[in-house]
Amino acid sequence: MNYKFVFNFLGFLLMLTGALMLPGILFSLYYKDDDILAILLSSFITALTGFLLWFFTRKNLDKEIGKREGYLIVSAGWIFMSLFGTLPFVITGYIPSFTDAFFETVSGFTTTGATILSDIEKLPHGILFWRSMTHWIGGMGIIVLSIAILPLLGVGGMQLYQAEVAGPTKDKLHPRVQETAKRLWAIYVLFTMLETFLLLLGGMNLFDSLCHSFGTLASGGFSTKNQSIAYYNSPYIEYVIIIFMFIAGTNFSLHYLALKGEIKTYFQDSEFRFYFGLIMFLIISTGLFLTINNKIDPEFSFRQAAFSYISVLSSTGFSTVDYQQWAPFFTEIFLILLLFGACAGSTSGGVKMVRYQLLLKNSLMEFKRLIHPNAIIPVRHNGKAVHPEIIAKVGGFVLLYLFIFGISSVALNIAGMDATSSMGSVAACLANIGPGLNSTGPVTNYSSVPEIGKWILSFVMILGRLEIFTVLILFSPSFWKK
Repeated sequence: MNYKFVFNFLGFLLMLTGALMLPGILFSLYYKDDDILAILLSSFITALTGFLLWFFTRKNLDKEIGKREGYLIVSAGWIFMSLFGTLPFVITGYIPSFTDAFFETVSGFTTTGATILSDIEKLPHGILFWRSMTHWIGGMGIIVLSIAILPLLGVGGMQLYQAEVAGPTKDKLHPRVQETAKRLWAIYVLFTMLETFLLLLGGMNLFDSLCHSFGTLASGGFSTKNQSIAYYNSPYIEYVIIIFMFIAGTNFSLHYLALKGEIKTYFQDSEFRFYFGLIMFLIISTGLFLTINNKIDPEFSFRQAAFSYISVLSSTGFSTVDYQQWAPFFTEIFLILLLFGACAGSTSGGVKMVRYQLLLKNSLMEFKRLIHPNAIIPVRHNGKAVHPEIIAKVGGFVLLYLFIFGISSVALNIAGMDATSSMGSVAACLANIGPGLNSTGPVTNYSSVPEIGKWILSFVMILGRLEIFTVLILFSPSFWKK
């Protein structure tokens, strides 16, 4: 294990985190808030700790790292950022409980959007901006991880796209990872700027436009308003956010190819077709149901259906209505959708569409294999045969995902939450969506969750964001052996 490089990288990460706490001060100065000194102190402590880690590990540094260092950096990076990211909340006193501050920060960096805050609007602008910034940092981080790094470690849903992005060289992280990351950052910034501009046209001020763009592109869901997007009561703003939530849930490799002029690659990709088709089916069927059965205006019905479904499937978590009030069976529908997620290589959480596709195709192939036992009948994705090892990993991932969902739900139930709230909270946090069901539904928050429950859900959020195996492998004794 190259511990020196691990600590050197973590030091750099903390210096970057400390620097990114500072932009919010501009809004604090403009709105004459009282959080400036607290943010400066938080930034100083974080950056100084990072500098010391970096400084004392910088000499004779071997920058060639293998898979084990990759696993450790990915998991420790999210934990370190979350621990130091609590400082602005704790030092200002707006979230005095460390448990609550850690939960809020983990929720931000993992782009979950679950909050313990009952009155968001009382927070000063600098703190709110940092809260939204954690989304933006985490969203880009997970894109780089899912497209450029996790496939090399053998655990990412993007293994199928290795040929188009960065392939492995022996057990080392390929130099192309850096080039891939640069391109992804450029696309991410471009979309953020575009959404911010469109929200400004819709009447949002610059502060709210930036914060909601951060939350949308990162599939996060933190809002600056207690009523979330419903506060604005603007069809235009809702349509803009619907479009960018859909974009955030799409594989960013496809966005890159589309910006190069290869727009047809969207519908050549089977996962995107499945993602788009499922969303259209849900919107049309629910829109018709709300219009006919609930006597709701057709445009409003389809808009709210589109917003709610894309928000859940992209794991963004913004809300405009309480979908649990549409009809009783929608609670079950949304509980199932909480376990879905959007496309691999996007900022969304969840199992991802491609995994369900592969398992479904493999199940259907079993019928052919039973009829033709001597034939080699591979599962194909986008016209290419998928290696059986990948199918096995996908099956293992889904099984482990459901096992963690079950165990964590039981743990929260034992801690004092009702069964529906427990399952909804775990599903929402494991899929990095945010709003759960019942006591943690779209019009409530996580403040009522017992303290031990918040620590369980914090761990669940990190597990879900980092594709489970990346974190759990650290608990394997063989990982630490030479």
